[in-house]
Amino acid sequence: MRKRASFPVSLNSTTRPVGWLVLLLAGAAGCSSSNASPTSNVLSADAAADVVSPELDFSAFDSAVTAFLSEKGLAGASAVVVQQDLGIVHEKGYGQFATDRLYLIASSSKVMSVGILMRLADEGKLDINAPISNYLSAFGNYKSDISVAQLVSNSSGLVTLTDNPLYAPYLCQYLSAGTLTDCAKTIYTANDSADRRSPDTKFDYGGGAWQLAGGIAEVVSGKPWAQLVKEAYVDPCGTPSIGFNNQYQQAYRSGDAGLTGALSYPPFFKGDAGVLAATQNPSVEGGAYTTAHDYGKILLMHLRGGVCDGGRVLSKASVDLMQADRIGQVYGGATSDPNFAGYGLGWWVDRQHPGVVADPGAYGAIPWIDVPRKYAVMILLEATSTDGAELLQKAKPSLDAIFGPIAGDAGSTVAAPLWEAGTIATASMDSGAADVGTSEGGTSSIGDASAE
Repeated sequence: MRKRASFPVSLNSTTRPVGWLVLLLAGAAGCSSSNASPTSNVLSADAAADVVSPELDFSAFDSAVTAFLSEKGLAGASAVVVQQDLGIVHEKGYGQFATDRLYLIASSSKVMSVGILMRLADEGKLDINAPISNYLSAFGNYKSDISVAQLVSNSSGLVTLTDNPLYAPYLCQYLSAGTLTDCAKTIYTANDSADRRSPDTKFDYGGGAWQLAGGIAEVVSGKPWAQLVKEAYVDPCGTPSIGFNNQYQQAYRSGDAGLTGALSYPPFFKGDAGVLAATQNPSVEGGAYTTAHDYGKILLMHLRGGVCDGGRVLSKASVDLMQADRIGQVYGGATSDPNFAGYGLGWWVDRQHPGVVADPGAYGAIPWIDVPRKYAVMILLEATSTDGAELLQKAKPSLDAIFGPIAGDAGSTVAAPLWEAGTIATASMDSGAADVGTSEGGTSSIGDASAE
């Protein structure tokens, strides 16, 4: 068994019994009809117009990526670098892969998924700190001690990927059949009380909690996940490559890959979303696909306080709350990663360097934001979470050297806690941006940020 990755992303390996998962993944393909059928996407025609080219030297960064690929024997990579004021400043394909190659990104999906939930909170449709039973009462009164904030900070107490990735009551999270709302209902009503712990007592990564959160988004909005993705990212940010699928069952069934194919980068996927089976049950925590360019625009939106291409996608309060160290501020929790010991909502938080957050994926994707230095990066690989974590450590110093002087680098700054104060700031809507996602009165509907 491989040494555990620096980021404990568990979709790429397991030592647990595989019987249940093998049985279900080997079943019918589950290619249900869907208005979210994937299509092959490429870099938008006007992508070049989004890229600015100031006099910045990225040769050291490019050399670090190229050397890493050679060291690991990887076929290629794609990367994008964005700066808060300048926009997209660098894009490149490495090795055999073009700049606009489409990648599955596994757990690097999480930040985008949380953004959809926070947008619903901004719109007043969801209180992330309210009991989830408030929104799923049509299915009965279950799990009334859990909130959405706990679900997407890996603090809900539900059975997780690190507990048991093959936990039978939650296995719908891997299947393309059915709908996301149906899967959420299955997890919500599961007889799992003997197997879960109290919420906000321990950080445990991933699992059915994320599919449950996605189902709540569908219920409160009355829209399928694919439509929510389109409204949050594709339309306002001009990111046509972004979509979600549930590739795990298909990966298991492809060729002779078996379980290895299900839980590592799918060998059948070579940059064309058209090969993915249609589904109405996309994987909320690990099913996104994107180009580097389009993910870069999402990172730029976060750097700019929720504004994308001049229109507001998220409130500044929501962006800040996602990056705040919830597990540390609410219950003194910590991850097992010494480099990123904190966790917010979708973001791993570097406690040694405040303002640095990342969202690594099991397939090697490694996005990070350095708020004090005002830049963000996405490097896309077809590899493992271990590879992505190693590449971050090797590539980041060269970018810090570029952007630190531009930002007047005086080191990281410690932000005021957002979770332990009991309330959070109201949404700050820039006067020059479209006010999308405000509740009546123009304030955020995220709710009380204290622990329930």
